[in-house]
Amino acid sequence: MARPYAVVIGEALVDLLEDVRDGQRVYREAVGGAPLNVAVGVARLGHPVELVGSLGDDVLGRRVRQFLAEVGVGTDHLVPVDVATTIALTTFDGSEPDFHFYGEPPSYGLLGPELVDPNLVPGASVLYCGSIALLQPRLLATALAAWSAAGAAGTSRAFDPNVRPRLVTDVARLRQTVEEFAATADLVKLSAADAAALYGATPGAAAGHLIDLGARAVVVTLGAAGALVRHGGETETVPAPRVAAVDATGAGDATMAGLLHGLLVAPPDDLAGWVRLVEFAVAIAALTCEAPGGATAIPTLAQVQARFPGIRPPQ
Repeated sequence: MARPYAVVIGEALVDLLEDVRDGQRVYREAVGGAPLNVAVGVARLGHPVELVGSLGDDVLGRRVRQFLAEVGVGTDHLVPVDVATTIALTTFDGSEPDFHFYGEPPSYGLLGPELVDPNLVPGASVLYCGSIALLQPRLLATALAAWSAAGAAGTSRAFDPNVRPRLVTDVARLRQTVEEFAATADLVKLSAADAAALYGATPGAAAGHLIDLGARAVVVTLGAAGALVRHGGETETVPAPRVAAVDATGAGDATMAGLLHGLLVAPPDDLAGWVRLVEFAVAIAALTCEAPGGATAIPTLAQVQARFPGIRPPQ
């Protein structure tokens, strides 16, 4: 690729989103998976991006591939596997989603390091790793190998644990994995719920701990309250714009997409720069919450600029 591009490693799956129509409870199919959402967001913000992982070679998997092709996400490194595509059954408490995952073995966890093009990650400007795919040993090994290759090549590295407590059987082991990535990350993004699940800590305390481990910057999303950003020894809270939220699915992933946009075009080098970038990223997340679905709701750069003309994207 001639232009700077991002590589996103992690799961692609299918969400079944709870809804009520004509008085009956129904479930609407939508593409999903936090890394997939991030990749879609990066593409909609105008950047080349490759999604790396494994995906069931079935009807649902082919629908996911078609959607990704339509929005401009590269799938040459999304390996087909002979298992059913994982389904995430998504229910809601207000606008907040709750996930239950179905499919064994998980279709997203079957990519080994030997199946990844060795030239892909070193040629990228940004690498993202994270989410539930890292609970699967083969995919974790793949992500760690890519993380190491990115570090050697000088590629910016971003990490998001995206904790799903129902899938975690060993919190201490997950914490160890998170800290292994965080120690050399240019950016760690997590939610307030992730901070509580991993450390039983406040967002500020968790951010400080990850900075002490070696992370260059940490962003903790706070839902409708915006996000906290820490760079070095400095911390600031960035408010989110007010919107009429109907579905928060993918809001954190939309935030990450906005942050990766900044790492691709103008990486911040001080707290003020990170605050400006987070302001842009939480605006993307806010707009995402105004439509149902995750990837399908993430806006384009033009839509963000039209809705929030006072917020300037990095350039």
